[in-house]
Amino acid sequence: MEPTAERGRTARLEGGIAIDRCRSIAFLDRDDTISRDYPDGEWAGKREPELLAGAPEAMARLQRLGYELILVTNQYIIGEGFITQQDFERFHQRLLEKLEAFGVSVLDTFFCPHSRGSGCGCCKPEPGLILQALAKYPDIDLSRSFLAGDSWRDRELARRFSLEFYGVNMQESDYGQPVASLWEAAECVARKQEADHES
Repeated sequence: MEPTAERGRTARLEGGIAIDRCRSIAFLDRDDTISRDYPDGEWAGKREPELLAGAPEAMARLQRLGYELILVTNQYIIGEGFITQQDFERFHQRLLEKLEAFGVSVLDTFFCPHSRGSGCGCCKPEPGLILQALAKYPDIDLSRSFLAGDSWRDRELARRFSLEFYGVNMQESDYGQPVASLWEAAECVARKQEADHES
């Protein structure tokens, strides 16, 4: 079934419990959005993430603007045997530690470990990663959230949920806004927030 983005501040869960949708989320891709990506065959030896210029500062700024940060990342290199899940977790933990040095606190990470062509429901642009986030954090307000990433897969995932989208180093398309970096995306968000306050 195709996902739908619930709009408005409240929604009802099973059992009739009212939930206030109050969380604004910056859904962020990881590789080549926050930190450097590598050819599949080179990932096995990687231990130290290389943060992209301005990315941690952008994430810190988004937090100051009232957004919590959730990372959504395809990691088919686990399912295809380039790295193990332990390799991924070790690398990712080191990334989180480096971000913490900039005052960045990531709320959560959702990743797809399955191989390409596995038919799973979580490999972007399939909706699984966002659905997992919504299940764990039912107070997320999608109408006040956005997604930033560097791939058409990120763009189409954003489209599925009617999320605002910022395409890092992407060509202009019929959906979302192209930006040169995550820092530029944060600037766009800040300008939009200022304009909304003035209107």
